[in-house]
Amino acid sequence: MFRPLLASALLALSALPAMADKLSLNDISRYLNGMTTLQAEITQINADQTISTGRIMIHRPGRARFEYDPPNEALVIAGGQKLAVFDGKSNTGPEEYPLDRTPLNLILARNVDLSRANMVVGHDYDGTATIITAQDPEHPEYGNIRLMFTADPVELRQWVITDDTGSETTVILGETTEDVRFNTAMFSIVAEVEKRNR
Repeated sequence: MFRPLLASALLALSALPAMADKLSLNDISRYLNGMTTLQAEITQINADQTISTGRIMIHRPGRARFEYDPPNEALVIAGGQKLAVFDGKSNTGPEEYPLDRTPLNLILARNVDLSRANMVVGHDYDGTATIITAQDPEHPEYGNIRLMFTADPVELRQWVITDDTGSETTVILGETTEDVRFNTAMFSIVAEVEKRNR
């Protein structure tokens, strides 16, 4: 009974000028390059489908901090050209990776230019948000990051990182606050290691 109505509604929606709200790559590059600091509550869907909550602090270029709520209690810091993962339940040092070998580097870079050849491999609009999939054009084997942006004003809403093993991690941002003052020590891997060793 409701199927004809639903089909009519979907047909009417498909006739709307959906592309009108699709953000250009230049719009998104300008937004990312204009972002200095950002803070938000996050919900993270991990590769094993477990869910973690916490908060993220971004200080571009090159710095980010993910603090997770119990029972996870993990901490991830990007800083000093590295990405460090601290296990809240372990006394050992963090696992460290070169930041430029992770897809997260694509939004933390000093100059984001999504128009670079072979950087963006997907640019779509789902009726609500613009979704781009980006990779390091020189090293696509490092994985990719799928970013979702809403318009008016332009805001980053979520991303999905596919790493070099094919595992996916989704980060959904709650209400975001920009232009936040952070203590730069928050993004120091060395300072965090020293703090944990006291």
